[in-house]
Amino acid sequence: MRFIFADHTLDVSLRELRRGATPVPVEPQVFDLLTYLVKNRDRVVTKNDLLGAIWGGRIVADSTLASRINAVRKAVGDSGEEQKLIRTIARRGVRFVGDVELRPADAKRAREGTTPNGKAYSPRVAFSQSERRGIAVLPFVNMSGEADQDYFSDGISEDIIFALSKLRWFFVIARNSSFTYKGKSVHIKQIGEELGVGYVVEGSVRKEAGRVRITVQLNDVTTGSHLWAERYDRELADVFALQDEITEAIVAAIEPQLYRAEHRRARRKPPENLDAWDLVMRALVHFWRVTRDDHRQAQELLEQAIAIDPNYAQALAVLAVSHTFGAHMGWESAATATPIAERAGLAAVQCDGEDPWAHLALACAHAWRGRIEDSVAAYETALRLNPNFSLALGCYGTMLSYTGRWREGADAAHRAMRLSPREFSAIYNGVAAFAAFAEGDYTEAIRLSRELVRQYGDFVVGHRVLTAAAGMIGDTELAAQALQGLRRAQPNVSLAWVATQLPIRNEERVRYVEGLRRAGLT
Repeated sequence: MRFIFADHTLDVSLRELRRGATPVPVEPQVFDLLTYLVKNRDRVVTKNDLLGAIWGGRIVADSTLASRINAVRKAVGDSGEEQKLIRTIARRGVRFVGDVELRPADAKRAREGTTPNGKAYSPRVAFSQSERRGIAVLPFVNMSGEADQDYFSDGISEDIIFALSKLRWFFVIARNSSFTYKGKSVHIKQIGEELGVGYVVEGSVRKEAGRVRITVQLNDVTTGSHLWAERYDRELADVFALQDEITEAIVAAIEPQLYRAEHRRARRKPPENLDAWDLVMRALVHFWRVTRDDHRQAQELLEQAIAIDPNYAQALAVLAVSHTFGAHMGWESAATATPIAERAGLAAVQCDGEDPWAHLALACAHAWRGRIEDSVAAYETALRLNPNFSLALGCYGTMLSYTGRWREGADAAHRAMRLSPREFSAIYNGVAAFAAFAEGDYTEAIRLSRELVRQYGDFVVGHRVLTAAAGMIGDTELAAQALQGLRRAQPNVSLAWVATQLPIRNEERVRYVEGLRRAGLT
């Protein structure tokens, strides 16, 4: 959908603002704010409306809100003095007052990359850091036949909206907009066009005889296909606890499906048409494959994204985490990787201080600098911003176990397993395995490590813990086999490397090194 006003064109489907035929670079949040104001031009938009729609319900300072509105005004050639397009209504809010003409998006022009005048333009100039894809969560249908049960189905939808908004990778349509479709039968392609989104989540709730059945599906607006669907059957006891459990499960399942869909979409684009968002989506797939070559490819793609948009917080954050992960796996020298990660992590937080990935990146860099308290604090900030962030939970669990807080580390690891996609959950066995080792439960450490290396044969963390635990219990046959696997996964491993490179505090490090020494590592 395109909105034409003054000398500007706001193209929601392309996430592009043009002044005449010239693209106007705008930050993603500024674009979202302008779109929201234009779409709601028939009324005064309150501060609470904006906090819900743009900031996912988070409280932000009035100065931040004012600066974002000023940035929108600047993007469309307006000012706080003139207020010819965006007017402040004293003690009530703001309203878009310009005359707007509504036109369908021109799919042919979008594909060919031309302006209405026929002149070519570069998407890399037109788009800012993200061509973030939008998601709309429709109100879940109450199948119970009792109107007074709407609160439960509506509550599930609202909780999913709130939880998805914390991901920061996608923009999530506010409740006020998506709930306008409640009780209506509208094709998802129409919803996608009207709301400017690429994905729609819909579902139903049926309550009967003390049980509840919730069905949910994720739809691709472009193709009209179902990307994922699931059914949840639960005993109906504590309503709010049940809502939390179901929401957590749904969001944990939806998130990786969105990344896969965006990766497939990016792969269909010619290389010369890839923007920063596409590059990061491609990089994430390599990042999660947890191999040396894949991380090298991820880093190359992320550097390309940052070259296009130096203020792309998510690209900077993933790059930082990838380098510290490489140091932890022994793929990179810590002396080389840590400064890169620290610079990228600091830049990510400066670009978007509300992004959990940015604080995860900084936490990892702090750990490798030996700033343990700062690292723990940054992890806790990331988890406060997104309590369902499984990777941050796993890394946090590792740091807690490295500093002797192994019981809390194990709890974080097990929660990460529960939240993570099925194919990644085994990785967090490595976190739980080290927590068990730190506790002195070597049998459990061996069990968890074996499960990790069974699924990820080259994942060196599993080999390290397996070798050290076998050494501590005196199982020479297992220790010899484990050490062989460790040396294959990390050829440069040595007692000196473990003692000097890993950010483990003294007490835990001494016992870890001793276990490896008993297993035969030199």
